[in-house]
Amino acid sequence: MSNLQWRPVFLLGAFALAGSLLLALTWQLTAERIAEQERQATLRQLAELLPQSLYDNDPLLETLELPAGTIPGLSGPVTGWVARKQGAISAWLLNITTAEGYNGNIRLLVGLKPDGQLLGVRVTAHTETPGLGDGIDLRRGDWILGFAGKALGQPPAERWAVKKDGGVFDQFTGATITPRAVVKAVRDLLQWYASHPQVLQHLPEEEVSP
Repeated sequence: MSNLQWRPVFLLGAFALAGSLLLALTWQLTAERIAEQERQATLRQLAELLPQSLYDNDPLLETLELPAGTIPGLSGPVTGWVARKQGAISAWLLNITTAEGYNGNIRLLVGLKPDGQLLGVRVTAHTETPGLGDGIDLRRGDWILGFAGKALGQPPAERWAVKKDGGVFDQFTGATITPRAVVKAVRDLLQWYASHPQVLQHLPEEEVSP
């Protein structure tokens, strides 16, 4: 085959190589940008739930993960970060998931202190119905702020439910399933922690104070 006949093949190969390199570069830049956006979103959520006075470490550098099934009632693994003050654990930021939303999974970020008190709760992902179940999202209302300062005994465990079920938490008009799922998920976490504090505190069970 003459050089003139090979020329289109070489050109096609060169264009394909250039396209592949451009695609790889674009993907790398996009992936880095997405990762940075996710990191900034995490920092904003952390700042909302975790007062600066509670920690002097970088919580994002100390992560934890509990395998799926560790906490009854929750779906998937539990991941999070550890906040410390002068070396002692002062709080955890925990990502938990409930599969009991009206339209499927609802992901929550929960701030929890070692004494079992909630710093707060935020919804990080959901597919609930706009105008109904999306009231759990802080961008749509302040319902989610009602968890701050609560603990398993405040209110008692049997009152950790929406008012329709005899609890203290409001439900939404026409949408009870969504807030019910969120309340139950947070209650499940608190009940598990009350029985297994050593898992998060990294202490042998005999060293955990009642």
